[in-house]
Amino acid sequence: MGNWRDMLKADPTNWLLEESNPSVCYFTLTDILDRPQSDEAVGTAKREIMHTGMVPAILDRQRQPAYLQALPRFYTEKYEGLVWSLIVLAELGADATPQIKEQCEYLLANSQETRDGGFSMHTAQKSGGGRITEVIPCLTGNMVWSLIHFGYLNDPRLQRGIDWITRYMRFNDGVEDVPQVPPYDRLDICWGRHVCHMGVVKALKALSAIPQERRTTGEIGDTIQKASEFLLIHHIYKRSHDLSRVSKPGWLKFGFPLMYQTDALEVLDVLTGLGVEDSRMDEAMDIVLAKQDAMGRWKTESNYGGDRLLIPMGQKDEQSKWITLRAIRVLKRYDYRHRWALRHPAGQSHRANSPQ
Repeated sequence: MGNWRDMLKADPTNWLLEESNPSVCYFTLTDILDRPQSDEAVGTAKREIMHTGMVPAILDRQRQPAYLQALPRFYTEKYEGLVWSLIVLAELGADATPQIKEQCEYLLANSQETRDGGFSMHTAQKSGGGRITEVIPCLTGNMVWSLIHFGYLNDPRLQRGIDWITRYMRFNDGVEDVPQVPPYDRLDICWGRHVCHMGVVKALKALSAIPQERRTTGEIGDTIQKASEFLLIHHIYKRSHDLSRVSKPGWLKFGFPLMYQTDALEVLDVLTGLGVEDSRMDEAMDIVLAKQDAMGRWKTESNYGGDRLLIPMGQKDEQSKWITLRAIRVLKRYDYRHRWALRHPAGQSHRANSPQ
């Protein structure tokens, strides 16, 4: 792979390593600079995640009586509800403290549907567990991904959530090619003639969190392959049946955290994390590269409800460490340099200075 710094107008590494955001610092050390978990700086940043910034602030807000009373609105209380807070805590790299474990158990008991294992917007008042008619793909993907982060991979309940994804996830692309039986006979916005793009992304994100040796074969491997190809035939952000058209312009406005939404950068992050490299990703990569500023940083273009979180984050039009981290991670993983070079005159570089 080429040196990712050659793709940048400037090197933002020191900015990403600032102690004020220990989560970004930690992921920069591990994902960008390839520092091992045994590295002293990695250990320090990991510990600070639980003591500095957003994670302790979120956990403190969650202990307040008003928040505890709102737990039954775990999904509908956008974006302060337990579902959304747990996603954010996982994104921030929080440890599975007793408080967070208790939250995970609450969602497993009240959001996970008891028959098939998907996750629902509401609790079934008579039978308990999630309401079967309100199980949705994006929520199931987000919950499976978050619970894997918090150590539930080998829990039988989590395995049922993975099974739901591999059993029910479909990839309709303008043709209704599955029988209209549960769950496909409801929530047309999720299934219908064209399956919800966000649901596919969150399902693939969830499966990508499974260790590589456990996800490459069988139903998991098959679902990963199908989901990846679904995103690739759309060239990440286009209409597969008319590649001259953008599917949704909002997917080209990057943000963090994305909650149930997605954007082209998140799709590239998930695909490159799985080792996918395909020429159908190149135009999206061009867009990512073009969005950096003169300092080699990326801005928040849409906050996707970030101003409504328990602890707001992501001011629109401001430089974002999270989006910059994600963009560099994608550039680092993807052997894009040779294709990028073909589009630029010899000797031209995005870097203001030589790579370090």
